[in-house]
Amino acid sequence: MNLSKQICVLVFFMILSTSLFVVADEATEEVYTLEEVVVTARKREQLSFKVPLSVSTIRGDKSDALRSSGMDLRFLSNRTPSLQMESSFGRVFPRFYIRGLGNTDFDLNASQPVSVLYDGVVLENTMLKGFPAFDLERIEVLRGPQGTLFGRNTPAGAIKLESARPTQTLEGYGRISYGRFNSVNFEGAVSVPLVPSVLAARLSLLAQERGDWIDNARTTEENILGGHRDLAGRLQLLWTPMPELEAWLKLQARDLDGTSRLFRANILVAGEGGLIEDFTRDSIAHDGRNEQTMRSGGLSAEVRYDIGNFQLVSLTGLERLANFSRGDIDGGYGAVFTPSSGPGVIPFPSETASGIPLLNQFSQEVRLMTTGESRLAYQFGLYYFREFVRMEDFNYDTLAGGIQDGYVRQEQTATARAAFASATFQLFDNIELGAGVRLSDDVKDYTAWRDEAPAVTEAGPLGPIHQNPQDTVWSGDLSLRYEVSPSVQTYLRAARGFRAPSIQGRLLFGNEVTVTGTETILSFEGGTKLRLWEQRLHLNLAAFNYFMQDQQLTAVGGEANFNRLVNADNTIGRGVEAELIFLPITSFEVSAGLSYNQTRIDDANLAVQGCGAPCKVLDPPASAEGTFSIDSNSLPQAPAWIADVTLRYMLDLPAGFRLVAATDWAYRSRVHFFLYDSVEFSDDWLLEGGLRFACQLPDGNTEMALIGRNILNDTSPTGGIDFNNLTGYVNEPRFWSLELARRF
Repeated sequence: MNLSKQICVLVFFMILSTSLFVVADEATEEVYTLEEVVVTARKREQLSFKVPLSVSTIRGDKSDALRSSGMDLRFLSNRTPSLQMESSFGRVFPRFYIRGLGNTDFDLNASQPVSVLYDGVVLENTMLKGFPAFDLERIEVLRGPQGTLFGRNTPAGAIKLESARPTQTLEGYGRISYGRFNSVNFEGAVSVPLVPSVLAARLSLLAQERGDWIDNARTTEENILGGHRDLAGRLQLLWTPMPELEAWLKLQARDLDGTSRLFRANILVAGEGGLIEDFTRDSIAHDGRNEQTMRSGGLSAEVRYDIGNFQLVSLTGLERLANFSRGDIDGGYGAVFTPSSGPGVIPFPSETASGIPLLNQFSQEVRLMTTGESRLAYQFGLYYFREFVRMEDFNYDTLAGGIQDGYVRQEQTATARAAFASATFQLFDNIELGAGVRLSDDVKDYTAWRDEAPAVTEAGPLGPIHQNPQDTVWSGDLSLRYEVSPSVQTYLRAARGFRAPSIQGRLLFGNEVTVTGTETILSFEGGTKLRLWEQRLHLNLAAFNYFMQDQQLTAVGGEANFNRLVNADNTIGRGVEAELIFLPITSFEVSAGLSYNQTRIDDANLAVQGCGAPCKVLDPPASAEGTFSIDSNSLPQAPAWIADVTLRYMLDLPAGFRLVAATDWAYRSRVHFFLYDSVEFSDDWLLEGGLRFACQLPDGNTEMALIGRNILNDTSPTGGIDFNNLTGYVNEPRFWSLELARRF
């Protein structure tokens, strides 16, 4: 079924379902309205309706349902307009793409154009970005450059996770489930007033465990891979010794042991694309080892002090991390020059590992902002960021029993300083002007050593190699918000953002450290936000067009099996986004999102190597042998279409029982995995659906539920390895579970 037909079918069933329920209940239904969500997209609490940018929120029942299978942060993928996610590491190192902009780089010091902030503290390293989402008030997805208030590395947007905070009343919840693959998931929290009206605490816990469920056909071991144990906790203290002073202290940690990403040899059909006919999820054939560990912790302190009509805010963040991931990269066993090998043709074995033995991140922001109601509202502040990360890359000789056969060390210190100011002015009662500017200074100090080269390279030790890129960049935004009526807002926004210089040192199989300069983006956006039918219909519409200069791109793998960074002269993107929440009757709610993104690389001289595996590249050959021009290509992992819909219906039963039925669906159109486009290293579409049938007991606080994720068992490749064979990895399998939840 082509895309237009799929969208028509989806819209038809949405309208049909809504119409049936309206006809059945409109005569007796009481008036009930949708809640207006408060967000902090501009670092002050505002109604989402009055924020002049494209912002989505995920919270409450929708958030609980999406996370119910125990999936990592990738549960957000395709669940709001223009947001796509994937990972070649598994439960860590999520890669975000907003409006087509992202980074496919898998280096441990890779930068991304999407920033992730947990309770206001930036999680800069890609390993930190994967900290689990649990006990949250909401998740905010900010689309478009956010350089004024959030600074560096936000040209595509930002993801903000906001924890549920301590309260002055005793409350809490617990949720436990058991499901397929012997999965056990627990999430719970308790909030306690320690000193009434002065000191409150909140403790939150997450425990997720899945048994191994994948066989290794090479070793004939059953249920040997695919499992994990993921533990996380958060302790918060909220201290208000006086009305004008509030201090919020948070400590959180994570401990993960499990399976790294499983690469699968020759699962893509040569010359045709798609998965091979006899593909099965629950079996691989590896001769290399697989393991993954992660230990991380963070401490943050936010202090707010009211001074008349102003508030002084200090936000301090400390993050530490250590991790290690090892995998069989070729996805098979043996090689063509050994007595046996497979599946399919394995040119040579590849088994590597990467780890961060030490990462320290410190960030500090101080800002002064106006409070209360006035025509002029403004804030200004200073920001400091420093990160030290030590990285290791290993190569192993699989055919010799997995002994170490290559070792690279890297160290990087990144320092950023910034000053910023932002203001809004109520020109008339229905017209608001906004403006902001930020000046950022970014410095990186990088050193790499190759202590041991893989024997096959016939190379020797190398280094130290030093790089010290730095830049001073300004970013900012202008906005105009026009209130057509109390229920209709329109806005225009122009914004400039940037991504700081990046460094990549894949020295196991190469001798070059590549550096890219600052990328900048100029984005124009216009939108309308409507609150109709007595607040029972919320509709947000946006259109955008951006122009990026010197975009940082990663040429991954290829025939030479060497990653390098490149700058594209220009990249152009445009698109539209729509979000809908509709409450035709009190007991039935529809929410949906749809986006169309078009991206294009504009650089006539930019060429990259094609695949080392026998794939069919669709791009024209470039002047250098073995390279292909990527001029006019769309960006990798950038689907043109993303759509999602959630239907939720409640039915009251006798004796105080209530049934709640919900289903959610997410779709994305074709993506290609690398800068070049090929028949094999791409996926035509992905469609994942979820179900939740729950029974609430008469006390209103206890619930039992049947949960299903990816209920149609969509099996789609989400990425690949192109230097060896037609290696790929796939999305999460179908999952069922039973859940018991209790609130108090």
